[in-house]
Amino acid sequence: MTAREFNLKRLPDSPGVYFFKKNKEILYIGKATSIRGRVGSYFGSDLIKTRGAMLVGMVSKADSLDFVKTDSVLEALIAEANLIKKFLPLYNVREKDDKSWNHLIITEEDFPRLLVVRGKDLEERFPKGEIRHVFGPYLQGEALRVGLKIIRRLFPYRDEKCQVRGRPCFNRRLGLCPGTCASEISKSAYAKILRNIVYFFQGKKGRLIKILEREMKAAAKRQDFEEAKRLRNAVFALKHLADVSVIKEEEFLPTLERGRLPEFRIEGYDVAHMAGKEAGGVMVVLEDNHLKKSDYRLFRIRGARPGDDVGALKEVMRRRLRHREWPLPHLLVVDGAEAQRRAAEEALLNAGISAPVVAVTKDARHRPARLTSGRFAERFSKEILLVNAEAHRFALKYHRRLRDKNFS
Repeated sequence: MTAREFNLKRLPDSPGVYFFKKNKEILYIGKATSIRGRVGSYFGSDLIKTRGAMLVGMVSKADSLDFVKTDSVLEALIAEANLIKKFLPLYNVREKDDKSWNHLIITEEDFPRLLVVRGKDLEERFPKGEIRHVFGPYLQGEALRVGLKIIRRLFPYRDEKCQVRGRPCFNRRLGLCPGTCASEISKSAYAKILRNIVYFFQGKKGRLIKILEREMKAAAKRQDFEEAKRLRNAVFALKHLADVSVIKEEEFLPTLERGRLPEFRIEGYDVAHMAGKEAGGVMVVLEDNHLKKSDYRLFRIRGARPGDDVGALKEVMRRRLRHREWPLPHLLVVDGAEAQRRAAEEALLNAGISAPVVAVTKDARHRPARLTSGRFAERFSKEILLVNAEAHRFALKYHRRLRDKNFS
């Protein structure tokens, strides 16, 4: 079937899952950040090179197409896995051996762990009766892990690193474990966390939100305002899931290898000051391989202490991420080292957004010496250095403006 016959214009430019069908039988299910863009790629002349002859044959056999929109890319990932498991489409099963796919499991214990396990290891590592829930399979293990980072900020859980030994584990210090390791949470309270995660991975976000809203009202009624605030924040985050990077590698990296970056947005951040004074932060944007100056933004540092570069970056990131009307980045670049990278990652996670962060560390002469965050740094090194240099130039220009204004 051709692109014209599928009428690509009727497809939404939003996240979701799509179905190629023949005589109402589902041949293939896929996920996308943009259903229209992703489906359109199946009709490109290079499909056989990027996806293989098997999917070319699938497209030629299909006679209809359907789709379901989701509120976020993460929900598209979950919906795809649940639907593949339900319908077992011929070309999904053929495309990969089920044993190589990743699954999310919840163990059968007093305080169950959440683990990512390959299908081939399920029976070997976990005898019958030791698993309470299994979700998946997920074709992209990295995408699943990115999604779990988002969920874990909302609903902290125990993993393989959390041992019940009476002292806090490392994740507890980060707020990613609810304290099962140090007996800080009851079985019933932890069971509620697991219930929330199960509903989410079952694709029942609407039901989950209603439950949390009901619990929020009950907490407020008994004047447990701290718990009511926590539940309110979780509801807000669930309603505003906006992670753009969960499926990014599937959608953009094959295109990158062919020499194009379609609408790939990189944001660069830098902070400039003089002995802690006249501090200003900036955001610059590279989109589709061009600096997009209309999207540059300036931030006068107000809350961070003088000379606190990490605190200033956190302030800039918080203020930027409040603007849900601005396009979201696929990659972030910050000037600094591990502390700056962690600060940016924390701000993203707190906002319910997932995108890789690369920090550009400078030498004594302020020349780029090292890029953190491996594979993205390697694949986008030219673009990263360009964005970093532009952010530094723009930050210095803004700082001089602030300094001159105060001296005049």
